[in-house]
Amino acid sequence: MRRTVLMFALAGVAGAAAACGGGGGAKSPPHASSSSSSSGRAAAGGAKDGPITVAFAGDVHFNGRLAARLADPATALGPTIPELTRADLAMVNLETAITTRGKKAPKEFTFRAPASAFGALRSAGIDVVTMANNHAMDYGTVGLHDSLAAIKKTGFPTVGIGANAAQAYRPYYVTVKGDRIAVLGATQVLDDNLVTAWTATTKKGGLASAKNVPRLVKEVRAARRAADTVIVYLHWGQEKKPCPLPQQRTLARALVRAGADVVVGGHAHIPLGGGFMKGRYVDYGLGNFFFTAPDRNDPDSGILELTLRKRKVLGAEWKPVFITKGVPRLLGGRAATRSHTKWEGLRRCSGLAAAP
Repeated sequence: MRRTVLMFALAGVAGAAAACGGGGGAKSPPHASSSSSSSGRAAAGGAKDGPITVAFAGDVHFNGRLAARLADPATALGPTIPELTRADLAMVNLETAITTRGKKAPKEFTFRAPASAFGALRSAGIDVVTMANNHAMDYGTVGLHDSLAAIKKTGFPTVGIGANAAQAYRPYYVTVKGDRIAVLGATQVLDDNLVTAWTATTKKGGLASAKNVPRLVKEVRAARRAADTVIVYLHWGQEKKPCPLPQQRTLARALVRAGADVVVGGHAHIPLGGGFMKGRYVDYGLGNFFFTAPDRNDPDSGILELTLRKRKVLGAEWKPVFITKGVPRLLGGRAATRSHTKWEGLRRCSGLAAAP
């Protein structure tokens, strides 16, 4: 399969492919030291101080027709698994409550999945998820309780959700090839009638809100002091709108000034533009990934793979996928070229640069 690549050849990228690539099969999980609401997986991290690859994909749930795929967790996420396992670190947005109980929130679409979803994510090579989004509490406080219990029981690294605000905003720390990485999650999207109930506070559980910009900036600054690389994964934007909203651009600038090296996210169910902001990398919309919902499906999406060495973004590669019945498949040949060209065009309204 021919892959369409957008790569910025800065110092050390030639060696990065050999150091970070590799064949299929399960990767060795990174060495994790987590101060989040879940504990990470611990194992050898590979060669020290080499470039690392981080793969980001968009919205994932196991609702509707996708629920049946949990019968075989090892293959649940389909043929994109090798692309995720080859990365040193892979992350998605888990847009569902992890529960089989609770009362539906008063909203049009509600998603939930059993705790076996974490096993499917792990089998797919995904290392960390954010649950800071507008579906993680679709089944109320009961669903929140069950989600937190499942995170604790499985030990799956999860950010953006917690039993209180301190846990919800707390980063997940992991060391990969000697690079200490901090990952934070927060949502800028919450239904007006649910903001108060869903936002974590000092006294109740919920989600990390990106609407509280001073709090999120404070957490990023603290992570900057404790980590070599700081990543923020956001739920933001407007559904089906291909250009970032003013509040997205404002928040991205604030987080970059605070010390974020990578700011990515989604919510629009379509890809938005990605590129450089003052030498850091921002992607305004990763699109859907393993996801289906009535009238909200866009088959074009992708996996964003960044090559990093501490604070430097050495390369960025967009790997186009096409989603069929909720399951993503990598594109090749002319189809990949067309999809990639379309993705590059999205940068025009983003205010981002194609190179550092």
